[in-house]
Amino acid sequence: MRTQALLDADTVESLLAAAVAAPSIHNTQPWRFRLDPHRQVLEVHSAPERTLPLTDPTHRAQYLSVGAALFNLRLAAVHHGRRPEVRLLPDPRDPGLLAAVRLTGPLGANDLPSHPALHEAIALRHTSRTPFTGRPVPEPIVARMVTAAHAGGARLHVPDIVGTRRLLRLTAAAEARNHTHPDRIAETLSWITAPGKDARYGIPVTALGPPDAGGRMPMRDFTGALPVLRRPALWFERHVQLALLWTPHDRREDWLRTGQALQYVLLTATAHGLRTSLLHQAMEWPDLRAATALPGHKRCHPHMLIRFGYGRDGARTPRAPAHPAMRAAAAPRPEVPPATGTRTN
Repeated sequence: MRTQALLDADTVESLLAAAVAAPSIHNTQPWRFRLDPHRQVLEVHSAPERTLPLTDPTHRAQYLSVGAALFNLRLAAVHHGRRPEVRLLPDPRDPGLLAAVRLTGPLGANDLPSHPALHEAIALRHTSRTPFTGRPVPEPIVARMVTAAHAGGARLHVPDIVGTRRLLRLTAAAEARNHTHPDRIAETLSWITAPGKDARYGIPVTALGPPDAGGRMPMRDFTGALPVLRRPALWFERHVQLALLWTPHDRREDWLRTGQALQYVLLTATAHGLRTSLLHQAMEWPDLRAATALPGHKRCHPHMLIRFGYGRDGARTPRAPAHPAMRAAAAPRPEVPPATGTRTN
């Protein structure tokens, strides 16, 4: 069949390898892929067994993670000369189906291929939980990150010194709350893996970062009540460079778009030699999340704080192989008209 010829095994393997390289909260990788060869579609489903009921009760962070994987998949498809047509939440009868990506054929003469540096950055991007140098990032690079967020359907706000301190204080407040919540501590610890353990999910102890000796940078403490796992404190950069990723709306499709925009920003930063880490703690408490919104802005729904700068590369975290996450559909599914506003180019 024509569909099967286009979606050959090597192409599918390459697409899924790019998708699963995306970041996810606690490296839960909360996605599952399904190949429907009859319609030449890759479906992206949620993985309810890899969620965080206490940290992420609304599944917003899960949607961000899936959106990031979806952006990688799109980027890889264009890199291979395929045109990805994406539909978010395509079937209201199946809430676990978060996106469907149809490869409609080869790129046309008017289609732009993906930027090689962005595609290469998929394999290079790793979360860095170590101190940065404090060297200022040139304004043109920051502007490209802002543009990437906007192109992905979100907004990226880079605050001044006063705004940065405010966001760090809110993150620190959230981190302090997490430390007094035994069940949340246990949930986080359940995703930390011991050295040498053959784990496909979670964060290895070796990938954890040190605390800030100066107490200014509220990096997440994954060790909880097990200080033996904690690395020695180091001095973090004095002048932190942060960006707030937000959207004017706060619906499920907005979360998926935000995840794509997040990955676009991270890959843009990586392609320009920057390191990034994500500060999500304040987003896990409704009142603190609301407080991170832009002052005086009535329709600002925050999703993520991105710390960026120059420094050491982050440690790799494991990924589940793409093949077990892929299964062929047994029969064609009926077409469902796309909902208004859910198509992504």
